[in-house]
Amino acid sequence: MAKTESLVSKEYQTVSYVSGPLLFVEGAKNAAYGEMVKITVEGEERNGQVLEVSEDLAVVQVFEGTQQIDVENAAVRFEGEVAKIGVTTDLLGRVLNGRGEPIDGGPDVIPEARLEMMGSPMNPYAREKPEDFIQTGISTIDGLNTLVRGQKLPIFSGAGLPANELAAQIVRQAKVTSGEEFVIVFAAMGITHREASFFRRSFEKTGALARVVFFLNLADDPTIERILTPRAALTVAEYLAFEKDMQVLVILTDMTNYCEALREISTAREEVPGRRGYPGYMYTDLSTIYERAGRVKGKDGSVTQLMILTMPDDDITHPIPDLTGYITEGQIVLSRQLHRRGVFPPVDSLPCLSRLMNSGIGEGKTREDHRGVADQLYAAYAQGRDVRKLVAIVGEEALGERDRSYLKFADEFESRFVAQGEEDREILDTLSLGWELLSLIPREDLKRVKEEWIEKWLPTT
Repeated sequence: MAKTESLVSKEYQTVSYVSGPLLFVEGAKNAAYGEMVKITVEGEERNGQVLEVSEDLAVVQVFEGTQQIDVENAAVRFEGEVAKIGVTTDLLGRVLNGRGEPIDGGPDVIPEARLEMMGSPMNPYAREKPEDFIQTGISTIDGLNTLVRGQKLPIFSGAGLPANELAAQIVRQAKVTSGEEFVIVFAAMGITHREASFFRRSFEKTGALARVVFFLNLADDPTIERILTPRAALTVAEYLAFEKDMQVLVILTDMTNYCEALREISTAREEVPGRRGYPGYMYTDLSTIYERAGRVKGKDGSVTQLMILTMPDDDITHPIPDLTGYITEGQIVLSRQLHRRGVFPPVDSLPCLSRLMNSGIGEGKTREDHRGVADQLYAAYAQGRDVRKLVAIVGEEALGERDRSYLKFADEFESRFVAQGEEDREILDTLSLGWELLSLIPREDLKRVKEEWIEKWLPTT
């Protein structure tokens, strides 16, 4: 972005007051929205960004926090450019803070280019339809809620559920149909030191760290830095995908912490709150992150997003999962009940969804019977869950033979199909296991699969 007359570096000592993470600077007539700022306090320099401007007032969010800032002595210098990050393939294998600065003790990064973090919307006409199957090795995803290259798919988790372990397993196992491995851009927002250590150990153990760009904003790091973290990560991802033709998988965790940072800023600005105190523009803000996934015509690379969010009180109607579900192309929902019973990954298949599944499966991609098997498994599992509720009322002794077969199917589905531990399953193995389970229910109930498929793949007893 070229500097103009309105973006000229100038210093002010007119901070009027401080509110939470925000500074209010009077007389800053040349300030521009999104402009980067340096704040000097008693020789210490902090970073900020212009959040709002009016005729004679600029609101600046301070990434390192506003503690111990004396309004009388603070000097604010407007840098004349928006937030940028240096990008290069040398970032692979590096650990960066939430603003994209190396924190792993390695050598300085010499960028090939400096790009604006805020990015720009992808031209809808230039978008390529996502339709390439991604094998994650996890049956509940590959078989029932298929992930497609260029898709954005959230994982709805709850406090204490193993969403991080599931994400790490996907990072280890994910590959496209050609067998090409993904480059991983991992953005952690507000996670604990224990969670950060888990991810680093997991990446190092499998050798994946060499193809990971790790953005790390810990729980004790500045809250406001979390606003930049996903945007810095996605800028690097877009560079690797569309300039270097790499297949990039972006993991964003935890989006709940990001939204809490949004709410903190909104409260400090004394804005009228929306649902549960979150700002009314949260939908728009989240869309500027999620919509940066996709494929571009004429480019071999792609950006696929998996975002993890912790549902407060396991409430899927909470504003964060609710708005995320509107923007993204489905959801993977984790079950606390399955987790308590030791099932891993504890994916609750019934509320899960992948809106792009049909584009990535079928003959030539997975197998011709994939859609039918998935539909039949869903129907049988739903029936089995209903029978469980009936058993709680009348007891298993009162069930007929047909209901008993569905009850057995539900148990076997959870213990064999859902619970796979850290096994990396091929998609054909997943489909074969699905047919084995379907053999437990009456053949006349197999109405969602073609007769020729039944003859070809249904195991005979």
